[in-house]
Amino acid sequence: MNAPTESPPPLTPDDFDAQDAELDALREQDEEVPQWEFCEGFLAALVCARRPVAPEEYWPVLLGDAFKPLEHMEFVWRWRRRWAEVAAALDAPVEQLDDDRTYQPEALDTRGAVLALPEGERGDTGLDALPAYGQVWALGFMYAVETWPDDWQPPRDPDAARMLDDALSTIVVLTEDDRGTPAVSMFAEDGPPSVSEERLDDFGAAIWAVYDLRQLWKSLGPRVEAVRKGTAPGRNDPCPCGSGKKYKKCHGA
Repeated sequence: MNAPTESPPPLTPDDFDAQDAELDALREQDEEVPQWEFCEGFLAALVCARRPVAPEEYWPVLLGDAFKPLEHMEFVWRWRRRWAEVAAALDAPVEQLDDDRTYQPEALDTRGAVLALPEGERGDTGLDALPAYGQVWALGFMYAVETWPDDWQPPRDPDAARMLDDALSTIVVLTEDDRGTPAVSMFAEDGPPSVSEERLDDFGAAIWAVYDLRQLWKSLGPRVEAVRKGTAPGRNDPCPCGSGKKYKKCHGA
């Protein structure tokens, strides 16, 4: 009897720091390499996707053609662990966001982090130029959706199509700026307010939207491509098998 397969351990804060460090190193060669929060959103979309997207298909899209998985095996292993963790969370029967099993995106409160610095260390960058809470995660998610549009086509069932549209629209809201009045800090419990209450509501709604997408595509299964038949030859045309006979005297008999 085979022993049960243990799930890989979830990523720790040190693991996420290690992912950030590898991305920083890759960015020295390619400035287009994204931050981990973007990767986190991209990964979540892949977990939800209707079709399993192979690593050799998504690595060049996310990290560029120069990325060689075999040269970054620890990064890839932590990625796989995070993938398993996200998939398990999205398959768990949770009903509240405060459930320990709920998917919690690795999103940064960049504005909160800057506001927590002494005023003389904040630099010249205005807060409005910094990404809002959850914005980079949502941009990563939608980047994956937009990269493989055929896999995110609306289903024929109108209720399922409406569910897809509602879920994606909810995530798109997070790709926009937080224009509400800052009320809380997600960086430090007692930090200066940097995130609005409306943003927190939108962030929670986006998490539920990811659950909806995961369940929607799992219930529908992969897309079935229609089989297209070629035009049949006329009865008096030469048979396409190459026999030299008319179709009606050969394979059309």
